[in-house]
Amino acid sequence: MSWMPRGLRRDRRAGSGADQVTTEAGAGTAQVEVADPAARRTGLPRGVVVLLVLTLALVVLLGIRQFHSFIGPVFLGLNLVLAVSPLMGWLIRKGVPPLLSAVVAALAVYTFLVAFIGAVVWAVAKLIAELPKYRDAFEDLYDRGTALLERFGVQEASVIEQLRSALNPGTVISTLGDLLSNVTGILGLLTSTVIVTLFLLFDALTVGQRMAMVRAAHPHFAASLGAFAKGVRRYWVVSTIFGLIVAVLDVIALVWLGVPLALVWGVFSFVTNYIPNIGFVIGLVPPALMALLANGPTSALLVIVAYSVLNFVVQSLIQPKFTGEAVGVTATVSFLSLLVWAWVLGPLGALLALPATLLVKTILVDADPGARWLNAFLSDKPDRASPAAAEAAARP
Repeated sequence: MSWMPRGLRRDRRAGSGADQVTTEAGAGTAQVEVADPAARRTGLPRGVVVLLVLTLALVVLLGIRQFHSFIGPVFLGLNLVLAVSPLMGWLIRKGVPPLLSAVVAALAVYTFLVAFIGAVVWAVAKLIAELPKYRDAFEDLYDRGTALLERFGVQEASVIEQLRSALNPGTVISTLGDLLSNVTGILGLLTSTVIVTLFLLFDALTVGQRMAMVRAAHPHFAASLGAFAKGVRRYWVVSTIFGLIVAVLDVIALVWLGVPLALVWGVFSFVTNYIPNIGFVIGLVPPALMALLANGPTSALLVIVAYSVLNFVVQSLIQPKFTGEAVGVTATVSFLSLLVWAWVLGPLGALLALPATLLVKTILVDADPGARWLNAFLSDKPDRASPAAAEAAARP
């Protein structure tokens, strides 16, 4: 038996992984269970636990993918409600009845959705109408491209045939036509989002009371949810404002360079601004290709330079100062989240990738003090405490 202070007696119970310490003070005794470190190490190996967690995560993602047509609009509606909630709160503080404030906020959301989808449909329609004018230029560009491939030894007939079928102008126009004609899916998504947003806005009228109950029982979880709501709200508002700024600047540059369909490319630039990491590249390729077809290589190069400068200055230098801690994940996590959520939720997942990742991080990492060490791999600024932790620590 190891040394114990006077008045304490240690007994190891048979078949138990803990010591029983008995204190003898006067006529009374008290027994305290002392955990054995060896007992805490018993259980599944860490590798098995990690494998089980990854398997469970894959099962959950597959389940979400199975019901993406329902989950996607619901999560989009939640994001829209979080983005418009400051307007509803401001109306209520100004004396507007809460129910009327919710209706006004819903109308603001619907106006944005109709304008967003309408602009995309208009841009695709204009592009379909304009592309046939550049059929000859496209064929010439294609012939020069295949000739260049042959100079590098790519001469297999099957490869050339695949390139011809993929890059054929008729195929491009047909693909765009299918995208425009798929109005059923767009209307279904819009209808589901409209209904979900309305119900969520009505529920938001009592969110303060509900969060107070959650905060009383689980303060860390409530603080994490509050930080998530604030971060997602700032992310959408700032991304929308700066997306408009970048789109306007892109249109001005394209008009100055004489690139056709400048307004169409401005709409695409605004839409792709919501896609993390690769959105800039997706928005750059079409106008650069159009400049190449219409004006030649020099114009295409100038478009690439103009887009790159505007993207770097606005989105890399200015926008992060306003976004703040809204998106506190590394570039690698951001890119992987884009791939994962685009696979799970489809095209809508590309727009919701960062908010969805932030929600997962909020629930599994920020809300659990014992799991916040994972921020060393997830957060872009691991030396700073998470907003949820700071908010929870500040509460009495």
